Amino acid sequence: MSSSRSEIRIRSYDSADAGETLRIFHDAITVTASADYTPEQIAAWARPDDRDVSGWDRSMLARGSHVALISGQLAGFSDVSADGYVDMMFVSPRFARQGVARELLTFLELRAVKTSARRLSSNVSITARPLFESLGFHVVDEQHPVTGGVVMTNFHMIKELGYQE
Repeated sequence: MSSSRSEIRIRSYDSADAGETLRIFHDAITVTASADYTPEQIAAWARPDDRDVSGWDRSMLARGSHVALISGQLAGFSDVSADGYVDMMFVSPRFARQGVARELLTFLELRAVKTSARRLSSNVSITARPLFESLGFHVVDEQHPVTGGVVMTNFHMIKELGYQE
């Protein structure tokens, strides 16, 4: 049996990816995360009427995002800042449980090490927490941010990278 993980390719985000990555974002929230959040929380988080492709594109470019592809199809995306903050990590439900998020986080960790980041950090959803924990992250704090007037739950998580000066 071949591993789908070997088929995952990661590359830099391009403006041509804007529409599809926005769809992945929406689908990951409304389908995948719906098991862990209420319909009211999902609606406040996804906010499809408040997002446009051009604004999304500018945001993705500003964060230096990367996309994961399986057989040439966009499967997910993520980013990491120079200081190791992972802002977004989303995988299309069509490619769930195929190693996409794991490959993206592994790639981002290598990028963070190259910029001498001391740790990775992220505000992680209930849905993504088990994956992050499996990759060495630990919960620093349970948080309850308000999004669109709705209280959410997420976790501030970190992973020490062991960088030595």
